[in-house]
Amino acid sequence: MRQFPVAWRWALAGLIAVVALAAALWPRGRDTDTTADNGQQTRSSAGISEQQRGAANLAACPRPAPGTAGSGPLAGIPVSCLADGGAVDLAAALAGKPALLNLWAYWCGPCAQELPYLQQFAQRAGNAITVLTVHSDPDEAKAISRLIGLNVRLPGVLDADARVRTAVGAPAVLPISVLVRADGSVARVEVRAFTGVDDIATTVAQELGVAA
Repeated sequence: MRQFPVAWRWALAGLIAVVALAAALWPRGRDTDTTADNGQQTRSSAGISEQQRGAANLAACPRPAPGTAGSGPLAGIPVSCLADGGAVDLAAALAGKPALLNLWAYWCGPCAQELPYLQQFAQRAGNAITVLTVHSDPDEAKAISRLIGLNVRLPGVLDADARVRTAVGAPAVLPISVLVRADGSVARVEVRAFTGVDDIATTVAQELGVAA
């Protein structure tokens, strides 16, 4: 068998190495909702992984009863649930029970002080009222991270365009608490941070008639 000169063999080996390196570095399309090599799910298109949602361990968002249609200024506003990323028809989900909506954002200092009070109030009030956090900023990942850091497990939704705040006529400040009657009408827009659980309970009792 004819043998190639040593120099040719080295040149051929070098060419093969260059081709292999180019193939390894060539950009590939990436599915943002696939599974990584280690078996863990990569980030979804929203930038949130199932592992992050699981770590937050947020309560499930309220869901409307079959055939329920929402009313009031919140009707027709779609939001997404922080617990699972699913769509929520806000007014329909709140229908039939008084609600306290707390508008907040991950960068808001007074919000971080207030959120644990709201969780304590929700535990005290039980099923008499729906307490729902509304993250009024598009960064869902930072919202979830902030809730994990605060150890707050309240049900929450993402309102990336601050449509809830606009719908109730609130100013562009945070935090804001919106007290909603069972029929969907707004009883009060509280533009301040609550100072404690008793403060929340007193305000809710005055505006919605719910004792806790």
